[in-house]
Amino acid sequence: MSYKDEFIEIFTANVKRQGAQELLAWLDTTDFFTAPASTRFHGACTEGLVMHSLNVYKVMSEQYLEESDSLESFTLVALLHDLCKTNYYKSGFRNVKDDATGKWEKVPSFSVSDAFPYGHGEKSVFLIERFIRLKPSEAVAIRWHMGGFDDAVRGGCYAISEAYDQYPIAVKLHLSDLAATYLLEKGTSSVNKR
Repeated sequence: MSYKDEFIEIFTANVKRQGAQELLAWLDTTDFFTAPASTRFHGACTEGLVMHSLNVYKVMSEQYLEESDSLESFTLVALLHDLCKTNYYKSGFRNVKDDATGKWEKVPSFSVSDAFPYGHGEKSVFLIERFIRLKPSEAVAIRWHMGGFDDAVRGGCYAISEAYDQYPIAVKLHLSDLAATYLLEKGTSSVNKR
């Protein structure tokens, strides 16, 4: 089963909210199912973004889903937390010197081409809410999923502490994102082999 098929199967089975099918239809008009997850690090490869989204969902649902949690909420935040990366990267090439031969070679690369610079988590929330109304806990989880890597946090904003204190799903999403990125997806960059 392809990553796209797996994503659609999980999303359709777990998300019954109004607008869900419209969101899926919109995703098909974007590069979401073919885009990388980063420029050089985890998932810097074709289909890296959807692979990463599925990995976050798997970690979150297998390790953090409790009886009192909503599977629909977990599915929404895990699968869509990085929606901001849709139509965000462009592919190209860069020159890399082969150490063995001393010759320069063109290798695939990705760069950022952000047509809608709205922030990371904020942008994902904005794009989702064009189709599906998020609960406050879901919006907060997606907004703060980057944890200490978030620009606002690095700039001294302390709202993340309140968010994590009030909404356990935000902590669970952040931890799942870290586990997917640094444990499951180690070595998944097709452009960072050298």
